[in-house]
Amino acid sequence: MAVKEGATPPLGTPRPWRADAGSLRLERAEVLRYLGYSGQELEAELVERIDAAIEEARRNLAPRGTGAFFGIEALGADDDGNPCIRLADTTVVLTGRDIYRHLKDAHAAAVFAVTLGMESERHLRVLSSQQPLDATLYDAACSALVEEAAEALDRKLKHDAAAYGLAGNWRFSCGYGDLPLDAQRSLLDALDARRSLGITLAPSNLMIPSKSITAVFGLFPTPSGEREAGMGILPAADAVRSCRGCRVAVGCSFRSRRTTCWN
Repeated sequence: MAVKEGATPPLGTPRPWRADAGSLRLERAEVLRYLGYSGQELEAELVERIDAAIEEARRNLAPRGTGAFFGIEALGADDDGNPCIRLADTTVVLTGRDIYRHLKDAHAAAVFAVTLGMESERHLRVLSSQQPLDATLYDAACSALVEEAAEALDRKLKHDAAAYGLAGNWRFSCGYGDLPLDAQRSLLDALDARRSLGITLAPSNLMIPSKSITAVFGLFPTPSGEREAGMGILPAADAVRSCRGCRVAVGCSFRSRRTTCWN
């Protein structure tokens, strides 16, 4: 696809996305990571129950999502001295030094949301009242599945942006670094995710259904050679995630197991 230099993908229109759960990678090792596994010997019966939870999630849940591209406006500092980023033609104002560094030089921003829907919540409640262990295993399988769905939609948006000579850095969610959770509300509004995906917010700004993810990443012009190769990942330090600045890095259960929440 030939694209003019400096072209921008269509802005401001959320586009629906749906994945067949069976087509997403959902591996036992990833579910074990959410269970806090650190190399212990597993009994055959437990392995079978983990695999059954994975199969149940894969068979019965169909992750859905929506994503859109927006222009970026760098604003001055708020009353506390924190720099702000506004997404054009929305009410989204992202406050904090971490998200400002992440987006300030971007040509545009991609925003998306994914969810497993209320079916995952209903089945988890049933299991919790009848089989607590199976509920724990199913919860971990759902966490792994929604994370993989987020990765799949992230890849799709980056692939779409690559046609315009743009590459994305890593996805940044509310609660990372110093980006407050209360930004969640305006991100959902910008995507019309309450209507299209049924995602609502608790008073704590946590999403319902709980197996839901919102994220934003920046889009940056790439050298023509990489554009022609169809690359959609930013070849720079900011393309790599880090625990730097994470508010829960101290005492993080993933870090204590020498891993991270994203890998």
